[in-house]
This record gives sequence, C-alpha cells and structure tokens, in this order.
Amino acid sequence: MPEATSRLPFRVGLGHDTHRLAPGGPLRLGGVDIPHDRHLEGHSDADVLLHALIDALLGALALGDIGQWFPDTDPRYRGASSLELLEQVVAHLPRLGYRVANVDCIIFAQRPKLAPWTRTIARRLAAVLRVPAEQVSVKAKTGEGTGPVGTETTIEAQVIVLLQSC
Repeated sequence: MPEATSRLPFRVGLGHDTHRLAPGGPLRLGGVDIPHDRHLEGHSDADVLLHALIDALLGALALGDIGQWFPDTDPRYRGASSLELLEQVVAHLPRLGYRVANVDCIIFAQRPKLAPWTRTIARRLAAVLRVPAEQVSVKAKTGEGTGPVGTETTIEAQVIVLLQSC
C-alpha cells in the first residue's frame, strides 16, 4: 500500500482516536493490559493509543489512515492485536527512508489512574518503534468529571510523531 513520498528532512504526523468503554477488563493501552473493571470496545483489540499512533505515523507520510490500511469491514482484523498492526506500519518506515525521531502521547481517561503505567507503556512503544525509551513520552490526563472521558463513557488518545529522513 505505501507509495513513494517526497523526501523531506522531517515529517510530522498527528493521530487521534476514541473508543467506548464496556464492562469487563482488562483495559489495553499501548499494548499493556492494565487491571480495570472495563475494557475498550472495537473491531480489533480497540487499543486507542496504538490506533492514534498508527494514524500519526501514516499521516506523517501522507499514507492515509488506519481505516484504509486495516478496515473494520475486513473480518481479518476482528480482534486483531493493535501491536501487530503497528509493527506492520513501522516496517515500512525504513523502506520509505524515515525513522522515528520522537513520539509524544496523551491518554485521556478518568479511571484508572494511569500515571503508574506510563513508563511501561512508553517502553513498549519504544521497542516496537525501534527507538530508545527516552524518545517516547506518554502522559495521562483525566476528563475532570466532564464530557465522555470524565463520565467514563470513553477513553481518547492523541499522538504526535516526528519522523526524520535517514
């Protein structure tokens, strides 16, 4: 699916995703299972952070979005591991002449408190992205009791990536 991209020294991508919460855990974020009484609903494993990261990478390279690469109408992706989907996208980076310079992520969740998990998630992302952990930032924010995040209806994630020509 990748096409030739114009060779720029840097490319920036922004990704966002939202998934509904449903009863029963665990909660999977960034490829890490976090003990919780709810999980994210979706066609694949619904890892909202990895979906936002995939969209950020694809956006940086002007290669579409996660729905074009892994459509939810395709039964092959029912229950798919978002880590495996991310690995497929990351495999294209060197072929297109880019590497990850850094990644900055925000997870928006009222509960559970995610601060104890952010370093573990950052290390997991860094391993898949093939970069040192200090090049990946993961932050957690609440909804302050308002909106779909604050009322625990959804969890959202935003990711920005900087790719560097190699």
